[in-house]
Amino acid sequence: MIKTNQEKAGYILSLLEKIQYGSVTIIIQDGKIIQLDVTEKHRLSK
Repeated sequence: MIKTNQEKAGYILSLLEKIQYGSVTIIIQDGKIIQLDVTEKHRLSK
């Protein structure tokens, strides 16, 4: 489990570096990150 803010930031940055097309959604509740949703899109050639 990720505990410190620095670990959380590092984890989010690592997610962003891994995807080429897609999104990272950060869910916050009571001022704290409770969930990260990662959606990655893969494009197929015609």
